[in-house]
Amino acid sequence: MLILKIFRRPEWDAFRTAGETLGAPIDLADGYIHFSTPAQVAETAAKWFATESDLVLVAFDPDRLGPALKWEPSRGGQLFPHLYRALRLDEVVWDKSLPLGATGHIFPEGLW
Repeated sequence: MLILKIFRRPEWDAFRTAGETLGAPIDLADGYIHFSTPAQVAETAAKWFATESDLVLVAFDPDRLGPALKWEPSRGGQLFPHLYRALRLDEVVWDKSLPLGATGHIFPEGLW
């Protein structure tokens, strides 16, 4: 299973330019990079990015992130993946645009 990170376009562009990131402002404030599983990502998008349209959905292999990736309880007691180090561009499995449609974000086919 892959884990997913939603980036705003400027955050994604900065990550691609720098080759690594400590995440978005919420990640910096919390001290770790937030991810979601495929089962969690639609709720994450609706909760934190409801009106944002220029987003990028980025997939990562949790096995490649090493011991700094922790699965911790969060929303509703679900375990969410949190990374306690910088994320490197060479760890990206794929990236896809995440547009906002009339009824919410439009996720890539085959994600679930």
